Amino acid sequence: MKIMLYLVLSFVVSLALSKEALAVDKEKAFSKEEKNFLHKLARGAIEHRLLDRPMPTREGETKTLSEKRGAFVTLKTHGQLRGCIGYIQAIKPLSQTIIDMAQAAAFQDPRFPPLSRQELKDLSIEISALTPLRQIRDTQEIQVGKHGLFIERGYTSGLLLPQVATEYGWDTLTFLEQTCQKAGLPKDAWKEKNTKIFVFSAEIF
Repeated sequence: MKIMLYLVLSFVVSLALSKEALAVDKEKAFSKEEKNFLHKLARGAIEHRLLDRPMPTREGETKTLSEKRGAFVTLKTHGQLRGCIGYIQAIKPLSQTIIDMAQAAAFQDPRFPPLSRQELKDLSIEISALTPLRQIRDTQEIQVGKHGLFIERGYTSGLLLPQVATEYGWDTLTFLEQTCQKAGLPKDAWKEKNTKIFVFSAEIF
């Protein structure tokens, strides 16, 4: 798999998707307090490694934040991408996923050197909490700006988050082509019968 814009860490897409994954997208809004809680976890997890501070705890989390959910943590400095890693699938409680992915984005993204202390003051953290994957048969279902894409053919796959299409001003066709290329496939591979296309949504904050 070629990694170009965003890195997916340790995920597996089952051939037999669960009922949850096939359900209609469920938008679950987080409160301001919950968003702040997750941001504190992410920054605290990074500061634990850089400044030798105590590891943040999940104590006081709400029921929503303790539910298993896929998520990405994106790091930027001066508006430039500095690291991004996440889980597609809901394999851990959301709050724990944020802790783990914040550290992975800061120190394990192979596209960048490990984050330094000097960069911490300019670090911005973006969290994307994902809905389950939903396979589609008609690309007209794709809503640019709302949906992220996951394209899979055999053992090859690629993912782009919803905000990527918005940031680059892509239309649906370009979004499909870029996701295919992210997977290392020809840009028109999305048209082929053995290519699976999945959409998902994300609450980004």
